[in-house]
Amino acid sequence: MDFIRMKISFSVLLFFHVWLCRAFNDVSTIPFNKGFSHLFGDGNILHANDDNSLQLHLNQNTGSGFKSSDLYNHGFFSAKIKLPSDYTAGIVVAFYTTNQDVFKKTHDELDFEFLGNIRGKAWRFQTNMYGNGSTHRGREERYTLWFDPSKEFHRYSILWTNKNIIFYIDDVPIREIVRNDAMGGDYPSKPMGLYATIWDASDWATSGGKYKTNYKYAPFIAEFTDLVLNGCAMDPLEQVVNPSLCDEKDVELQKADFSRITSRQRMAMKRFRAKYMYYSYCYDSLRYSVPPPECEIDPVEQQRFKETGRLKFINKHHGHRHPKKSRSEVLDARNYGNEDEE
Repeated sequence: MDFIRMKISFSVLLFFHVWLCRAFNDVSTIPFNKGFSHLFGDGNILHANDDNSLQLHLNQNTGSGFKSSDLYNHGFFSAKIKLPSDYTAGIVVAFYTTNQDVFKKTHDELDFEFLGNIRGKAWRFQTNMYGNGSTHRGREERYTLWFDPSKEFHRYSILWTNKNIIFYIDDVPIREIVRNDAMGGDYPSKPMGLYATIWDASDWATSGGKYKTNYKYAPFIAEFTDLVLNGCAMDPLEQVVNPSLCDEKDVELQKADFSRITSRQRMAMKRFRAKYMYYSYCYDSLRYSVPPPECEIDPVEQQRFKETGRLKFINKHHGHRHPKKSRSEVLDARNYGNEDEE
């Protein structure tokens, strides 16, 4: 039944995809050796001969990851990704921007995190934002996918400008964060690099740690291709930064089709969020008595959620509790809530 619902829902979003595909037609990709380097797990990273594709493996010994060679002051970051197949509970595949290696206590971050899966169920994932080390004020939203991401490649993209942040799946915008003065340092403002990793998060990733990684199914393989780095490269440690250095690139980004959400795209995003978002920090009044300043509270949408930020009416296949730690919060040993559960 889950797959039937996924196929029906996919046909609805495919209708919008026909309208939106033009926004990504002119995006230029970059070979791995021109823009990236290994992060960890060298022996678990396999490259294609054309240098445009690679695999990240996870086995009993280690996961693996890669990162961009440069940090960027704003940009459009994208890749086509195919997630591991079969039983993948406990595994996290992350595609994200961060500067944590440089700014240990005041880092910025934007995340896609795919949270492992049990065969036959819809995949779950989350997006998140941190600014200036605000890991205790996580801004995660959680969703299910309307397709099986292990069957074929799909494009996942993060747009970051000085005005807004947009998360895309293929050509559908699924989340927008619009900057305002009240956000202050919580809006990412320092140069960030692009990262991708696969790792064992058995303690929280799938149903709050109920289902663990089973290495009988190893190696777990995440595939990446058609990587995009479109931004202004900067040295984050420069003592004096010319504020106009990246003005031209910022203008270019803001003029690009993927920087502007049209009325049709708004409709597609609203449909996605109504069907597939199962947790929102904006509606979690137990965690935030006053919603963070970027939250635009939709009274109609709000009625669907409990004070915990979880959906009020869900069937037995999609029961959820407050999300636990994201990747950054695991690293920082911060736990601010309960877990998902089946």
